[in-house]
Amino acid sequence: MITLKTTFGDISIELFEKEAPITTKNFLEYVRSGFYKDTLFHRVIPGFMIQGGGMDCDFNHKETNAPIKNEATNQISNTRGTIAMARTGVVDSATSQFFINLVDNDFLNFRAPVPQYFGYCVFGKVVSGMDVVDKIAGVKTGVRGMHRDVPVDNVVILDAVEE
Repeated sequence: MITLKTTFGDISIELFEKEAPITTKNFLEYVRSGFYKDTLFHRVIPGFMIQGGGMDCDFNHKETNAPIKNEATNQISNTRGTIAMARTGVVDSATSQFFINLVDNDFLNFRAPVPQYFGYCVFGKVVSGMDVVDKIAGVKTGVRGMHRDVPVDNVVILDAVEE
């Protein structure tokens, strides 16, 4: 279990260590090192997801560990309340950024072993604090540099702690 302590309240997450061992290990390494302390939920799209874990409070990208293998073939669906790794268009590019699904996002699930259908690895689920997630989803957003859907006022992950 991990608790994300945010400026909006706590979000408790159960990790799926057996189903996503590489991803869980990666996430726990970031948690244990204090990496997520004072990072932002930097992308908020109502009716879709909230994303964080890669930028500091000044909107600078933090230095990450090497990318990990995408375990989306574990067939765990991107349903409301699940947490998954964010990545670029490259299948095995996830590092520290993650997102929490606000709705069932079936189109993010593994469908085929090709880049456009590989999907995003779910590695846990929110067990308490979905009200906090929903509150974050309701913040006003705008554009910041090249980034869209950025909260106008910072939504900060104050810390991530292992329970």
